[in-house]
Amino acid sequence: MSKKVLITGGAGFIGSNLALKLIDKGYQITVLDSLSPQIHGETPESTSPLFKQIKDKVTFIHGTVTSREDWKKAIAGQHIIVHYAAETGTGQSMYEIQKYVDVNINGTAIMLDLLANHPHTISKVVVASSRSIYGEGKYMSKELGVVYPGHRTDDYMLKGDFEVKYPGCDAPLTLLPTDETSKIHPSSVYGITKQNQEQMIMTVCPTIGIAPVAFRYQNVYGPGQSLSNPYTGILSIFSTRIRNGNDINIFEDGLESRDFVFIDDVVSATILGIEKDSANGEVFNVGFGEATDVLTVAKTLIKYYGIEVPVKVSGNYRLGDIRHNFADLTKIKKLLDFSPAFNFDAGVKKFAEWVMQQEIMEDKYSKSIEEMKSRGLYK
Repeated sequence: MSKKVLITGGAGFIGSNLALKLIDKGYQITVLDSLSPQIHGETPESTSPLFKQIKDKVTFIHGTVTSREDWKKAIAGQHIIVHYAAETGTGQSMYEIQKYVDVNINGTAIMLDLLANHPHTISKVVVASSRSIYGEGKYMSKELGVVYPGHRTDDYMLKGDFEVKYPGCDAPLTLLPTDETSKIHPSSVYGITKQNQEQMIMTVCPTIGIAPVAFRYQNVYGPGQSLSNPYTGILSIFSTRIRNGNDINIFEDGLESRDFVFIDDVVSATILGIEKDSANGEVFNVGFGEATDVLTVAKTLIKYYGIEVPVKVSGNYRLGDIRHNFADLTKIKKLLDFSPAFNFDAGVKKFAEWVMQQEIMEDKYSKSIEEMKSRGLYK
């Protein structure tokens, strides 16, 4: 008998790609998804390629993780839960606080409460955690050794000084990859909710006979991601602006960096977590393991689209953003034998080829910036 997997948020970018790959491997997939207009548009049947590619291949439940009844319906008869359903915009989370807490924390709490108090057939829960829980990440100080800087402050960034600081360190800090034992100190409400999700699942599941697995995904990108959501996904945001002929405003000094991981690699790592017992009870980073700065992101996209637009390094910044982060992949390579297959340039090339086959979406980015500016979060 093939295993039955419930994917919450399974009509989203990562969830839908995972669903299709699991179907190819013989799994039976149920998806619980609210089809949020921010991701899927107002009429998902016609506006969401992600939803359309799975809707006739999975058992689909149009519902929300904030509903106890929807959870009951979705969990019935399943063997594994992959919990992706979440609000995901770092900047947006700083002012839509109740929504992020309700969906990300309360939605997870309802799932665990049902699993703890009602009969079920679940043997494993895989949760999407996030690199955002590391906050400003891990650095080496000549004076103090390994340090974990706190959130950057407004007074420094207003002066154009965007590097992280640590008390007692006069020399510049050297960025290190974050391993799974690195300090957890998120700098956004989104990061706080992902930390809470991960900790609840990793704490509760072992006490009720369920194997938990958490994946701390870095910046996931690739064919299929939403090109209309202005709140998350820097490659999508830049791509939509480039194809509309709009300029790109690079925040800070353009040297802030992220670890970009291609969707195929994320799906491969997640399936290893589903299938391997060596993943049980463990937390893993999933990334490419290299830092790429935002200015390089913009230039690489322009190269592959062949569309020249002005690129301005403005010195603007958003409160809650981190400066740098990239993953140490030692643990996932050792326990799950996972290594990413796509470097940044190869992944962006495949992403850009896909984007050029899509219709040009309305650029809503300026509206999202105005929302943050009106709340004092964008300077």
